[in-house]
Amino acid sequence: MIQSSIPRRGLMLLISSPSGAGKTSLSRRLVADHAELELSVSATTRDPRPGEENGREYHFVDRAAFDAMIAADAFLEWANVHEHRYGSPAQPVMDALGGGRDVLFDIDWQGAAQIAQKAPDDVVRVFILPPSMAELSRRLHARAQDREDVIQRRLGRAYGEIERAVDYDYVIINDDYDRAYSDLAHIYHAERQKRVRNPGLRDFVQRLLDERL
Repeated sequence: MIQSSIPRRGLMLLISSPSGAGKTSLSRRLVADHAELELSVSATTRDPRPGEENGREYHFVDRAAFDAMIAADAFLEWANVHEHRYGSPAQPVMDALGGGRDVLFDIDWQGAAQIAQKAPDDVVRVFILPPSMAELSRRLHARAQDREDVIQRRLGRAYGEIERAVDYDYVIINDDYDRAYSDLAHIYHAERQKRVRNPGLRDFVQRLLDERL
């Protein structure tokens, strides 16, 4: 295809939502459906859990190595979470973008804000909302993954997270999963076509203008 041969710069797709609103299932499906899109792999200081592989779920590093990366400004974003540190290494992402590949981040609003501040021209931010707080509660209970006190903490945090939706480029209300996925995919496809992300178009347009029939 002609279009695939035109040099382009990749984008970072940052997807956020309160727990239970659907960002993880939507994100995984989008990555599975698009060969040019990859999921960002974070670094963490916690130990691997059974079945996890270094470089697949996370890059597992010790505290000294993580702190050295902070000092070298090697993260797009990082945070302390439950006595461990998590961060998104910048170099693999920037290498992917430079090669025309896109990177998806399943990320909270704080991390999305850090990345947007560091690379504003490369990011597209999408926030996933539940159709109602009652439905969000129902979904969290239906997952049967957490104790009731944990669910209540997640619901309590959801109000503050939802307030951040106004900071995002796009907002999708996930009242119907297939429709929400279709909206997300259309956003991704449209953002890939933006002229600023396709610097090779200038030369292609000039070649068209040079063709005299």
